[in-house]
Amino acid sequence: MGKIKISAIKTGFKFNLVAGNGEIIGTSQVYKSMDAAKKGAESVKNVAPDANTEDQTQENYKKEVNPKFEIYKDNAGEFRFRLNAKNGENILASEGYTKKDSCLKGIESVKKNAATSEIVNE
Repeated sequence: MGKIKISAIKTGFKFNLVAGNGEIIGTSQVYKSMDAAKKGAESVKNVAPDANTEDQTQENYKKEVNPKFEIYKDNAGEFRFRLNAKNGENILASEGYTKKDSCLKGIESVKKNAATSEIVNE
């Protein structure tokens, strides 16, 4: 079972979604308060399992409604995903992947782990 680990940083609070094997599969934005970070974590738990995927690396891609995962290429040419909440706010982002297939597996891991993850303070 995965965990959502909330931690304090210099500029506020953030959380990581960590798979059962200890790998970080997504990181949140920075929140101003612990309360806001907890709400963000709950949002990930609630929307990730059923969120559609919008592959922005394809020409003429189909636009999905929020909540959704967006696959895109960063400036270094790596594939990344971000999870947007119902209101369109980015609530989770991935590391860079050299292959799109690995990025897609990352999304599946978020979907699998998010709903059952316990939220803990680090």
